[in-house]
Amino acid sequence: MEPIIQISQLNYSYPDGTIALQDINLEIDSGEKVALVGANGAGKSTLLLHINGVINASKGIFINGLNSSRENLGKIRAMVGVVFQNPDDQLFSITVHDDVAFGPRYQGLSNKEINTRVEAALNAVQMQGFRDRHPYHLSGGEKKRIAIATVLSMEPAILVFDEPTAGLDPRARRELIELLRTLPQTLLIATHDLGLVQQLTPRTIIMNNGCIVADGSSAELLNNKDILFENGLI
Repeated sequence: MEPIIQISQLNYSYPDGTIALQDINLEIDSGEKVALVGANGAGKSTLLLHINGVINASKGIFINGLNSSRENLGKIRAMVGVVFQNPDDQLFSITVHDDVAFGPRYQGLSNKEINTRVEAALNAVQMQGFRDRHPYHLSGGEKKRIAIATVLSMEPAILVFDEPTAGLDPRARRELIELLRTLPQTLLIATHDLGLVQQLTPRTIIMNNGCIVADGSSAELLNNKDILFENGLI
């Protein structure tokens, strides 16, 4: 089987000329759970935005066999669900149900199918009893779960997370890691939380100055204090 994410010789500079990504080559198989780590400014978020097509490279990126050309962007964005660091960036409706239903409704699905998707997504994040709650009345951990549900309702093949444990108390963090462990989708998680990496992702990619500087076993890389220090991770 071909990788579900395949990137070849990806380079990207911001409009002011700042180099953000350099010679990125990456393959991720379906069902893998992969951590993307590096200091601030290493290029993690920029790489995630390319995978979802928010930044369109038009060549060198294949998602589930589709080149990220403009004509495929709609299909790619449906396949790649992004969960932002701050759940308030994704929750904007009066009720949890309306937030989780937004994506399927935008896809033009029937009300019956929308309700089925909402129930399935809330069940997946163990928030079945919250459909009529106002999102802004929820705790930080509950908001994270609902933000994940808004993406799951779109039935993506890939889930991309930006700092999923940021701002969570220890209990909510543990519960979120256990939730992520149960998800069947391919996961790519940008994080500074090396404890999450150790517990959840068998594979780690380290970035520095827009380059991939290491890609391998999480256990081995996390035990390599030199490479962690050199790349601003400890």
